[in-house]
Formats: sequence, C-alpha cells, structure tokens
Amino acid sequence: MPKAKIGLSMLFCLSEPFTSLLKRLENVNVNYVELLDEGLHTLDDKRVKKLQKIAEAHNIEFIVHSPFADINIATPSPVLQKTILKRLERSISHAKQLKSRLWVFHPGLKTAVTSFYPGSDWQLNIDSVRRLQKIAEKHEVDIAIENVPEPFPYVLTSVEDFSRFYNELNDELGLTVDLGHANINQQIQAFITTFSDRIAHVHASDNKGNYDAHLGIGRGTINWADVARALKQINFNGTIMLESIKDIEKSMERLQKIFS
Repeated sequence: MPKAKIGLSMLFCLSEPFTSLLKRLENVNVNYVELLDEGLHTLDDKRVKKLQKIAEAHNIEFIVHSPFADINIATPSPVLQKTILKRLERSISHAKQLKSRLWVFHPGLKTAVTSFYPGSDWQLNIDSVRRLQKIAEKHEVDIAIENVPEPFPYVLTSVEDFSRFYNELNDELGLTVDLGHANINQQIQAFITTFSDRIAHVHASDNKGNYDAHLGIGRGTINWADVARALKQINFNGTIMLESIKDIEKSMERLQKIFS
C-alpha cells in the first residue's frame, strides 16, 4: 500500500529574505517542499527560474500556497475581486512554471457589510472558486481549498460549512486538511472521515486548541497516533507537509516515525 509522503513547508522562514529561502532549499532533506507565494517570498519570473534550478539539482517537487494576506475571494467589491483574482492567476501561472504538484488557497472572508446582504459572501465565495477552477484548468494546475480555523471570519470553517459548500459546488475540487486548524475547531477526525475522497494534501503542525500557534509536532494537544490511524484507514497517500515554525528537525523526525 502506498504511504503518505512527508514534506516541508517553508512557512518557518517566511520572515527571511528570498535569498535565505534559496540557501535553505539547498539543504532540505525532503523531496517535497511547499512554497508560500507571499511576503518576502512572493514569486516572480526571475525567482521562479532560480527555484527551477534548485528543484532540478536537489530533486525537489514543489507545492505552492497562494497569497493570503489581504486576499478575500468573497469581497463584495467588484474592483477588488478583479484585482485579487488577477493576483491569484499570476500565482497559479508561477505554480505551473514550477511544475507544482498542487496550488493551495483559502476560502473567502465575511466583511463589515455581510449582515446587510445575508448570503452574499457565501455566493461570492462559490463564484470565485469556480473562476479559480477555470483559471487552474487553463494552466493545467491542480488546486485544493484549505480548511481554516475559528475565530477568523472565514465563510467556511467547519465540517458542516465544507459539506454544504461541496454539495453546492458539485465538483471534484480537492481539500487541503490543515490539522492545526481542525484541532482548534475540534474536528480533525470529522474532516478526515467526511472528506476522505477529497483530501489531496495535509498541513501538519501542533497547537493547544486555542490558536494557530504552528507548534512543533507533539508540543500541543493533537493526538498524532489517532491522526495517523485515520489517514491510514482512508488509504491517504498524498503529501503531509510539516507546517511548524519551530522545532523543525525534531518535528520532521516525529512525523516520519508516526507515518512510517
């Protein structure tokens, strides 16, 4: 039976310059790496070429996480929505250039005018996801939406939200299960069992159930033996991406042992 593949998200060094990211990539001990198209690591054509060389030299396969700061695909502003989707298409295009295994994005957010237009942000979110799917299809890139935690005002946070979303979307869009986010909502097992046929990718970090601390594996309240058992039961063989921001080496060792 194929096993899950362990990889590393470069979230832990997002505060460092892009040149530092390149140096770190030359020394990673994994074949699967998640890049964040955000902040100091925002992608452009020149940077993509440098990343391509490193990928070839070190046998690395990339996954790209979409921009997320100030990105709201459910914005009620047509002008902002056009700008945001244009920015996300550029990210998908760069993912294509990097031969990315997947492009991961967040759902939309509720806004200050949500209460005045009930249901509008829900519909805007679905409309934008459908547009992103068409963009991704054009660029031949697989995409997956990520579950996000309370108390942030995302349109989708719970298993119930995502169930309704998928029923209305009526499409085979993949899901990135963020275990840290699901732990805050106390729905790790529910996300894995409910969406077993949609899980394309997993983010792994720990927390104590109060906020998204991105702790090292074993430093929080997640029962990792239960997680491993649940993922094995659904025959998950995708990528499990370490998304801790501290204790990287120990966390990587723990993940590899847990999912061995």
